Amino acid sequence: MAWLHRTVFPPIQSTFQPNVTMGSAGELQQGVVDMPYAIPNVRCENGPATAHVRIGWYRSVFNIPHAFAVCSFADEIAALAGRDPLDYLRELIGPARKIDLKSQGVDYPNYGSPIELYPIDTGRLRATLDLAAENAGWGQPLPSRHGRGIAVHRSFVTYAAAVVQVAVSDDGQVSVPRVDMAVDCGLAVNPDRVRAQMEGAAIMGLSNALYSDITVRQGRIEQGNFTDYLVARMDITPETHVHIVRSEAPPGGVGEPGVPPIAPALCNAIYAATGKRIRQLPIASADLKRT
Repeated sequence: MAWLHRTVFPPIQSTFQPNVTMGSAGELQQGVVDMPYAIPNVRCENGPATAHVRIGWYRSVFNIPHAFAVCSFADEIAALAGRDPLDYLRELIGPARKIDLKSQGVDYPNYGSPIELYPIDTGRLRATLDLAAENAGWGQPLPSRHGRGIAVHRSFVTYAAAVVQVAVSDDGQVSVPRVDMAVDCGLAVNPDRVRAQMEGAAIMGLSNALYSDITVRQGRIEQGNFTDYLVARMDITPETHVHIVRSEAPPGGVGEPGVPPIAPALCNAIYAATGKRIRQLPIASADLKRT
């Protein structure tokens, strides 16, 4: 098996310096060069992209688009192989091991943390995936046009997985009855705060994927407030369950790692419900109408 990952995005540094068009090592570490799959041949490419508007940091930064691409594609190849997405993800992750990117000549900042203390540990990634799937009832039957999707991602030296359950109406409207999240952030000093961060990440990830469109007209952003930049509100937020892996490992991040797996898990669930793939966000309900 071989995997080509080509990513093109305007780097954040373009906001501060002219003519910066290529991603930095710190931006590429967020789901590109650190993709933790047991694939013998992987090639990562970064193409130039010119920024046309000011861009900046966002919760999880480039982990959001990179995880969306990688986790969505993993689900696609599982479908092409006729495999259960969870089982196929387990196979992609492979045996428990610690990945040493530096020995492979990769410039890998590891979120500024010592790789000796915070290695890329596929055993922890797999255990987090399994915990989310088990608590979500993965594999249990659902009604027509309902589906579950799954995704897992490491960011900010923490492992987070999500299972999103969706229902898609005949006119293409997406509702999310339930989200299960599992997180291995090392030693959880304050579990209530960890749960709160994951719950907030679920709402933010769903908002990004379903509603939060930003458009530009004549060089100006058209959206000005929450009247035209929509987020998930109380009446449409899902029942969210957070499952924390018990660990004595050094503490990792919890403020950002919950966001990246949400959008791919959501879109993978939509595919399970409708057979239609989502490759552009936010999701257009017209594309999901029953035909």
